[in-house]
Amino acid sequence: MSWRQFVMNLGALNAEAVEEIFERFGASSVTLTDAGDNPVLEPGPGETPLWTNTTITGMFSPDIDLQALKAALISELHLSELPAHRTEILEDRMWEREWLKDFSPMQFGKRLWIYPTGYDAPSGDEIIIHLDPGLAFGTGTHATTALCLEWLDRLSLGGKTVLDYGCGSGVLAIAALKLGCSSATGVDIDPQALMATRQNASDNEVSKNLNVLGAAIDITGEFDVVVANILAGPLIQFAESITRTLRELGMLALSGILYEQADNVMAAFEPWIEFDPPVFREQDGQIWSRLTGKRRAG
Repeated sequence: MSWRQFVMNLGALNAEAVEEIFERFGASSVTLTDAGDNPVLEPGPGETPLWTNTTITGMFSPDIDLQALKAALISELHLSELPAHRTEILEDRMWEREWLKDFSPMQFGKRLWIYPTGYDAPSGDEIIIHLDPGLAFGTGTHATTALCLEWLDRLSLGGKTVLDYGCGSGVLAIAALKLGCSSATGVDIDPQALMATRQNASDNEVSKNLNVLGAAIDITGEFDVVVANILAGPLIQFAESITRTLRELGMLALSGILYEQADNVMAAFEPWIEFDPPVFREQDGQIWSRLTGKRRAG
């Protein structure tokens, strides 16, 4: 079956109102994309910003009455005419899986590999993570995730406890478990991240040793290793509470930090953490940082 895709510039229209109309007309998916080149790298806490030039796309079955859809948009949104829009015919595919065609096995450090769901892994000495990130961030393709995975690969994690603060797909917590830690905890405020983490843990047969939490306030106890791959703003804001989860002389890794933000993040943690030299990596014209260190004694 082919699909009809209706694409419209959002402009100043309310995204939720447009999405509600799309869904009422049977949209099987609704997505928002950047029609310009204005990346939103670091929203404020609680914010869900849109790009300055946003496109909204609805995917519909071929029998959709597009004229009725357009009439509803004009009427209910009180428009004289629709913003720029177009209709596209799409042949049937597993669209939610389409991006995986560019996601192939990747190595991190000496031992660790990530294999996307559906790939056959070798039966050697490699440590394999089978990963389906779903709708959550964290496939290993981004420099910040790769830097954290490489750091974990170098540690001796046998018998240690690990906290993945902002777990996304759960890849860092799952990697730690595969590398020998005794237990891991993943925390994220995004329900999609929690779903992806639980599914990926099940796929990798580590669910029994992974605790998944939906709020930082639910974290209890201290951990031997804490990894927080989020963004500079939240890292600075929650530096003290993140540090409280790390036991004395425990190891910390922070990422999701641009080069120019590294000094400010280190300053926020400096009262408690003795840092190693930062590690930087360039990707797509931006330089990302990984900051590692140990919690000070006393």
